Amino acid sequence: MTYLLGYDIGSSSIKVALLDADTGRCLASVTSPQQEMEISAPVAGWAEQQPERWWQEVVNATRQLRHEYAFDAARVAGIGITYQMHGLVLVDHAGQVLRPAIIWCDSRAVDLGNQAFHDLGETHCLQNYLNSPGNFTASKLKWVQEHEPDIYARVHKIQLPGDYIAFRLTGELQTTVSGLSEGVFWNFREQAVAQDLLDYYGISRELLPAVVDTFAVQGRLAPAPAQELGLHAGTPIGYRAGDQPNNAFSLNVLQPGEIAATAGTSGVVYGISDAPTADPHSRVNAFVHVNSTPEQPRNGVLMCMNGTGILNSWLRKVVGELPYDEMNQLAAQAPIGAAGLQFFPFGNGAERILENQPTDAELRGLNFNIHDRRHVLRAAQEGIVFALVYGLNIMRAAGVQVHTVRAGNANMFLSPVFREAFVNCGNVALELYNTDAAQGAARGAGVGVGLYASPAEAFGGLERLLTLAPTPDLQPQYQAAYARWQQVLTTHILPQPSSLPQRNVAQPAF
Repeated sequence: MTYLLGYDIGSSSIKVALLDADTGRCLASVTSPQQEMEISAPVAGWAEQQPERWWQEVVNATRQLRHEYAFDAARVAGIGITYQMHGLVLVDHAGQVLRPAIIWCDSRAVDLGNQAFHDLGETHCLQNYLNSPGNFTASKLKWVQEHEPDIYARVHKIQLPGDYIAFRLTGELQTTVSGLSEGVFWNFREQAVAQDLLDYYGISRELLPAVVDTFAVQGRLAPAPAQELGLHAGTPIGYRAGDQPNNAFSLNVLQPGEIAATAGTSGVVYGISDAPTADPHSRVNAFVHVNSTPEQPRNGVLMCMNGTGILNSWLRKVVGELPYDEMNQLAAQAPIGAAGLQFFPFGNGAERILENQPTDAELRGLNFNIHDRRHVLRAAQEGIVFALVYGLNIMRAAGVQVHTVRAGNANMFLSPVFREAFVNCGNVALELYNTDAAQGAARGAGVGVGLYASPAEAFGGLERLLTLAPTPDLQPQYQAAYARWQQVLTTHILPQPSSLPQRNVAQPAF
């Protein structure tokens, strides 16, 4: 038997999956640690993690996998990596990490990115980067340059989280074009590194790693990490991609008009386009998709909502560490609309769909004589769906066609309340599949090392488990509840136009 390994480097945990390369069947998967990894916030709005912790959980997960499922490590044909997007890891010439990683939900660079958006020209940014520099990796690096100059002076290379894990595996400092685009280091119009943004920020291009193809032999497992992991030295690393492009790949979402979603720590809807797509206010973002080529460009238009599974996890602690399936059962006992209780799940950093305005989570309409934990749990799930639908409608306004959404049968999509609210509020069909991010990374490795001739051939074993469509009897109730939620959002939570800087953003012409 020939095997493929996939690693998912998340902010909550590390997951590794082992696939039978011939059938595409997942043979085993392990998540480590069992309790979610800590996100450090030494200052309000910051979010940091230690890259060394990611590596230790990679080691722990791999050893546990080998304990639970005996396989010949010499038969592993390739390793794939997917990872939390937009993070910043800094290493010196010896490859040592210089500070904790600034991860995806960190908000410290918002003002720097907004200033760059203004100074470089909003239309220029949208035409060339398809995004505001916003709170992305390039702006985080600028923050380090300004606020931690001693550390910045020692930086040899910057890395995304997946680049760092690949470096620990192989000793090679590399990234991908898709990775550069997620950091807003990529100029779509020129199909090259965004040199003008680097010049504006005063960042040397030499800090960027070498670029390798998403699907390719990117290096080989070095002897020391091979011994630590219990794997075979020389095993090729054949794939790396950010979590959302990879989630789309894991669902065989590769062509224009196809849509993927995930609802883990954050919630994302990700649609494929073959044309440059930009939102004038950069509330949804475009990145290079995994199968994009200069001859046949494919961009992923991403709508992200930070406060998704992290809200459900927080509530789990509040209501007494109930199992998630029991929380879902309790939520189903409350009526649609949660008897007027409304949750606004914006408590995990600046939200792009709200134009990076600082907004906290809110629970509104609480009545001690009516509501109990069932209503709170349902209001939370509905509030997350309402926020996703709010972003979904921004995507539609940007020209993305959204009719059928594919998702893995995992995380919040395991909840019947969440699924029902999603299809009825979003007016979409939902297809759930037997896959996850780690399995997608393993399949990607199969493409990269040549086991599969193309990405489209990598999906043996992928099965659709469930299809849901809007229910005519329920849809009016859900959409009325969403309309009430949106009314409160726009009138009481979002900053009013008079309090915002005046904007006159031209629609980008491509």
